[in-house]
Amino acid sequence: MKALVARVDGFGGVLLCGPAVRAVATRADRVAMLCPADAAPAARLLPHVDDVIEWDPARPRPDADGSDLVGRLSSGAYDVALVLTPGGASPLPLARLLREARVGRIGADSDRPAGVLDVPHRRLPGRHEAEAALDTAEAMGFRLRPGDQGRLRVLPAPDTAGLTGNGPYVVLHPGAAATAAGPGPCARTVALLADAGHRVVVTGTPDEADATRRISGDIAVDLGGRTGPRALAGVLRAADVLVTGDPDTAQLAAAVGTPVVSLTAEAAPDGERTPYKVPVIRCGDGRPADVVRAIRHLLAHLPR
Repeated sequence: MKALVARVDGFGGVLLCGPAVRAVATRADRVAMLCPADAAPAARLLPHVDDVIEWDPARPRPDADGSDLVGRLSSGAYDVALVLTPGGASPLPLARLLREARVGRIGADSDRPAGVLDVPHRRLPGRHEAEAALDTAEAMGFRLRPGDQGRLRVLPAPDTAGLTGNGPYVVLHPGAAATAAGPGPCARTVALLADAGHRVVVTGTPDEADATRRISGDIAVDLGGRTGPRALAGVLRAADVLVTGDPDTAQLAAAVGTPVVSLTAEAAPDGERTPYKVPVIRCGDGRPADVVRAIRHLLAHLPR
């Protein structure tokens, strides 16, 4: 059986599909992931994803490379497709393209009783995105292997001690919103963490490298622009805690089992996109002293 799993939002959304992908892989001989180009690196981190098809949902036809998505999917000869959407988004536009591509059986998170979908599954209220995706997979007959607890996972991450240095550390990944507000609050957080005895590693994208340099000063290890997704997974895996205002990085931390102090202002409704199945404390205003207290609380309550 050849299966296609589709997710039309970003990096973190694709990571949240990981348990559903593993469920599909228990029966499928080959699993492809369809996602936007900026989420493709996340798809390549997921176990059991054999192929990644990049697609811009804002330009359904033609694709950026001039080819046609329907033609590409038709040539793939997929027996089954699972369309996973964020809460409130309709799977039907993509499902229609999949039907046109003659995919054998299509299921999605939808309250439509019939039509383009073979298996419409109504999402339970307040369900976490990862659980909702897995529910839809189960409605199509795909279940996790016994013993798989449905946590987020990524492929084994590299040893990044050469980047971070030896010894315990906390990662600060401010994210674009925090860095756009200026380095001051994050720099103060770094200083307070150092005063509290923590070694700090600051990470960010290449576009954020100037901000991470200023935030790090001469106190923290600055890895801004130096870690792709796989290396970042390694840095996060070895960290005591991640402090971040970036939801995608928070889900990557969840995928490697690292607790999170979240700097985002508000939780998604009912915690639907909270970093999944790891300890989380939310410090929406990002006050440095509150961040230090949150880290102290997390470390004090982690299993020994």
